[in-house]
Amino acid sequence: MFAAHGPQRWWPGDSRFEIMVGAVLTQNTAWSNVEKAIANLKRARALTPAAIVAAPAARLAGWLRPSGYFNVKARRLRALCVWLIARGGLRRLARLPTGRLRAELLAVHGIGPETADDILLYAFDRPVFVIDAYTRRLFRRLGTVAGDEAYESLRRLFEASLAPDVPRYNEYHALIVRHAKDVCRPRPRCSACCLKRLCPSRDAPAAPTRSAAPARRRRAAAGGVRA
Repeated sequence: MFAAHGPQRWWPGDSRFEIMVGAVLTQNTAWSNVEKAIANLKRARALTPAAIVAAPAARLAGWLRPSGYFNVKARRLRALCVWLIARGGLRRLARLPTGRLRAELLAVHGIGPETADDILLYAFDRPVFVIDAYTRRLFRRLGTVAGDEAYESLRRLFEASLAPDVPRYNEYHALIVRHAKDVCRPRPRCSACCLKRLCPSRDAPAAPTRSAAPARRRRAAAGGVRA
């Protein structure tokens, strides 16, 4: 995949905090929409934990509107910022062991396993592998997983198969997302796939999928996956 797609240079963001904001806002939306919401925060000089906590709820939701589910995301982002401030900021949190930091993130309102692991890997440089819908789709088609395993089971499987290496996890996850978005789509482009020689599902009819809108509504309530 690296040969086919090249380096992905993830995660987009000028700071650890911006990466954390992006991880919350990318739930159930395209990254281009996240960029618009972050640009709104920057224009308002509100891309800091203190500014987000101080902003009136309606104003914060307005800044986040391009990312979709903006009222829900405003509450989640505010909760993350309250936690950041209460715990003494990013530098102090960066001293915590990975297990404890992950447990604290998962205790924050609206932060599920995928979002927590995005933050751990990309903002805190911890060797935690991120599992998302793209990972499930790609490796189910490759015959490696069933695709419906529990999140933690899949995370442990990948981490047991790969040496704990932050740059490798970063690039590998980013390449999985890129490949699943561009090639291994719900209706796959098998002729363009760099993995087709390894794939037992190549050229098979795409499995029927449920309507995207209801699925996105279900995932939004649980801190779901990126579109």
